[in-house]
Amino acid sequence: MKLVLIPALAACTLLGQSLTPASNPADEASSSTDQERASDLNINSRYTIESINFIDQRDYKLSTSALEEIRHLIGAKVDTEALNRLSQRIRAELRAHEVTFKLTRGAEPEAVKVLIHVDRAAGAVEASVPKFIYNSQSGFTGIGEVTSTLGSNALTFQMVRDRDTLIERFSGIQAKYDRLSLAGGRVRLGFEFDAYEDQYDPSTLAALDSASRPSSQSSNIGAGAYGSRLNYEPSATFVLAAPLTFTVGLSFEELSHLPSAARPESANAVINTLRYHQRWTGSGGNAQELDAGYSLRAATMHLGGDLAYTRHLAHARYSYSWDAQSVAVSIVAGAIYGQAPLFERFALGDSAMLLGWNKYKLDPVGGNRLAYGSVTYGYRIMRVFYDTGSVWDQGKPPEARQSIGVGVSSGLGVLEKGAFLLALAFPLQDGHVIPVVIAGMNF
Repeated sequence: MKLVLIPALAACTLLGQSLTPASNPADEASSSTDQERASDLNINSRYTIESINFIDQRDYKLSTSALEEIRHLIGAKVDTEALNRLSQRIRAELRAHEVTFKLTRGAEPEAVKVLIHVDRAAGAVEASVPKFIYNSQSGFTGIGEVTSTLGSNALTFQMVRDRDTLIERFSGIQAKYDRLSLAGGRVRLGFEFDAYEDQYDPSTLAALDSASRPSSQSSNIGAGAYGSRLNYEPSATFVLAAPLTFTVGLSFEELSHLPSAARPESANAVINTLRYHQRWTGSGGNAQELDAGYSLRAATMHLGGDLAYTRHLAHARYSYSWDAQSVAVSIVAGAIYGQAPLFERFALGDSAMLLGWNKYKLDPVGGNRLAYGSVTYGYRIMRVFYDTGSVWDQGKPPEARQSIGVGVSSGLGVLEKGAFLLALAFPLQDGHVIPVVIAGMNF
């Protein structure tokens, strides 16, 4: 492992040097003494670490303790030994060939940014379980993943069984190729292929059958029930100004109808996603994190598709932690215009939003409008949360639903690597209240 330092006050890039201007070869030879190296480290120590980010903007799955170590370094003075320890931990957890750091100029005169470059060993293979959730209403949802990395190229294969996130229940495979670093780490190319088999709750099929009748006024659902779907999705991600990224691509979805004799339909769309994700750590150990994004999927017949619609989704999550306490606030809003298929429609009442409610009782076919908010307070591993939200169709009045819950989590508010979650959620409604148990583990 190497520690690469880029001078904040010099125009050139140095390897293993301090944040002082570049010197000539004679000076470099004379600076090899232990005393002058120690002087360089003392010079570096006067700079404050403003942020720590991965150069390729990839969401690496690190343990909770590793993320805590990163949080403690942000806001502190540059410490070469601490950065080396962090590099060793990241290298071990990601099974990387080499981990490299660069220090670049920060927003303030005495601040620097730490950029992490992870070089995977040629042919390195990593197996993981990105998601494993049990919901007492919907059952088990799990994803098994294998990733092979060769230089800046990554191949990912997933086995998926999801009964939680969408109106439909689907299982199948996902294969993805990523070119992780182009144009100095500012561009990332990807291609994804999905193949899923779909199943439906009886209430969903009944609602779709009612909507298809000539007398029905509901005409905002496209494609109806389909038995399988295929997706081909090329994309490119650009680092506009770290940590702000923009992703643009195309999605070609083919929907095979029930019964299989029916003609398949396609939903071909242009996809755009703008995301901002940043962490800050204060000198007193307090930490802040902001994750916000906006996505647009615009399906058009100009791409050879059968359906035309636009889907807007915006989200923001802010968390603040101090001592052993934490507070997190989340908001999500969405709107669909046109006839979108079921996999695009919004749902609440899963293991992530409006916990405790049954999504099929709220709306068995989902809605084209969504509004949701939550507040979570944590003390050590304990969590207490309040959720509220509504999913509805345009032209109908929204009905706000609420739930409360308590649980334990070894993570930092999300299901991170090595984190365990166990929660008991109570929907606030008239009549008999049945608590919902949610448990998850990320290995």
